[in-house]
Amino acid sequence: MTDSKNPIQVADRIFRTIELLAQTGPMGLLDLSHAAELNKSTMHRILLSLISMGYVKQDPVSLHYSLTFKVWDIANQMLTKIDILEIARPYLKHLVEITGETVHLVQRDGIHAVYIDKVESYTNSVRMVSTIGKSVPLYCSGVGKALLAEMEPAAVKTIWNNSKIEKLTAHTITDYQTLTKRLVQVRERGYALDEEENELGVRCIAVSIRDYTGQSDYAFSISAPSSRMSEHTIQELAVQILAVRKQLENSWR
Repeated sequence: MTDSKNPIQVADRIFRTIELLAQTGPMGLLDLSHAAELNKSTMHRILLSLISMGYVKQDPVSLHYSLTFKVWDIANQMLTKIDILEIARPYLKHLVEITGETVHLVQRDGIHAVYIDKVESYTNSVRMVSTIGKSVPLYCSGVGKALLAEMEPAAVKTIWNNSKIEKLTAHTITDYQTLTKRLVQVRERGYALDEEENELGVRCIAVSIRDYTGQSDYAFSISAPSSRMSEHTIQELAVQILAVRKQLENSWR
C-alpha cells in the first residue's frame, strides 16, 4: 500500500473494505468506492493489495470482488482457541461473591448436562455435593430446563423420549405436558428453577448461555439448600443471574 503515508489510515481503509465485502457480498469497483467514500484509484490499490494477500478475489466474468475463505479460516483459528472455562470463570466467581452461594457451569451432552466447572461458596457452612464431571438429566434439573427452553419442540420431545424418566424425588417432573408448561415459563421469565427435582433439599436457579454462534450448549446455576432459597431470595437471585448472563454473553462479541 502506497496511497497514504499514514499507516493508521491505510489500515482503516483495508479493514473497512473487508467489512463492506463481508456485509454486502460481491461488489464492483465503483460500488465499493462509493460505499467506502474513496476514489476509484485508491479503492483499486486496496483491492489489489487484498488480492495479493489472499483475502479478496475477483470474478473474471462479472469483475466483482468478494472475500476468500481466508477470513473464515482466521476466524475459525481464533474460535478454536476460545476456552469457555477461562472466559466464564471470572463471571462465575463474581456471581458467588455477590450471592454467597455456589455456582455451577454445565455443558450439554446429549440428554444430560455435565458439570464442567464449580465455584464453591465459602461463606456458608453447607457445601454442595456436586462434582465436576457428574452428569444430570436435562428434564429434571434447572440447568437442563434452561437448555431445553432454547430448543425446538421436536428436539425437546426427542430428548424426553430418549431419557430414562425416573421420579428421583417427590418433586421430579415425570409428565411431558408438565415439562412443556415449565419450559414456557422459563422462556417467559428468562431463567429456570430446580424445585428439589434432582436432589431433595436443594433448589437451583439457572440460565442458558448463548455463545458466539448463537447456540445454547452451556448453562450455569446458583444452587443452595432449600432453607436459603425462599421465593423472595429466588427473585433477588434472578436479577443477579440474568445480569451476569448478559455480561458473559456480551464478552463473546
